Amino acid sequence: MSKLAAQLYTVREFCKTEEDIARSMEKIAAIGYDTVQVSGLGSIPHDRMRRIMDDNGLSILVTHNSYDEIANRTDELIEKHYIYGCKNVGLGSMPNDIFDRRTEQGFTEFAKKSEELACRLKEAGLNYVYHNHNFEMIRFGKKTGLDIIYDNAPTLRGEIDTYWITAGGGDPTVWIDKLSGRMDLIHFKDMAFSAEGRQVFAEIGEGNLNWAGIIAACERNGIEKYIIEQDSCPVDPFESLRISFENLKAMGVDR
Repeated sequence: MSKLAAQLYTVREFCKTEEDIARSMEKIAAIGYDTVQVSGLGSIPHDRMRRIMDDNGLSILVTHNSYDEIANRTDELIEKHYIYGCKNVGLGSMPNDIFDRRTEQGFTEFAKKSEELACRLKEAGLNYVYHNHNFEMIRFGKKTGLDIIYDNAPTLRGEIDTYWITAGGGDPTVWIDKLSGRMDLIHFKDMAFSAEGRQVFAEIGEGNLNWAGIIAACERNGIEKYIIEQDSCPVDPFESLRISFENLKAMGVDR
């Protein structure tokens, strides 16, 4: 099985209906992926989603879900993951309408609630996984918001995003080492710089991130899956996923 997985949020605009999802998964499998993250797709019955994946030789590694679904519809969420055959329940971002991203208290409150939810999901045999953006890199003294989250939620597991850590002024390799033993999955996302002076998303290996260092950090910390994502693409997003896949293969991943 490949170490490379596709974050389906990349192709979300092509996955609105069941028919869309089925066609898109054919394309994903044809690139060479055998594992995916379900995020941003249209709503279809859980058993139909699983069937589409099975029909294309794909397994669901992790999901992204709304905070409301995780916190308030936990039993339904657990059942969905059982149907998917997926053990990782992901949250894409700390909700700003519930927890104040500007304050240490806001991050602490989120962390404590996350620990409660992580323990509840662990009882059901599932992992609660958090995906960061750049706002968690805000500092409160010597600690960032992301430090506060993980320091106060020891059961919560990581899904570090290489682009967003960098966008917040951090070093992905430092965070991969920091979360050693509590992170099996990582979001691979590259960053380039536009002629207009903006940070922009890029295919893996087409931007400026230190992939040799990132991959080495993943290897020494036993990261199992590298999930390729591109929030916006200058070309067809399936082509972007293919370019990233091939570039990582050329870097020696999966050889």
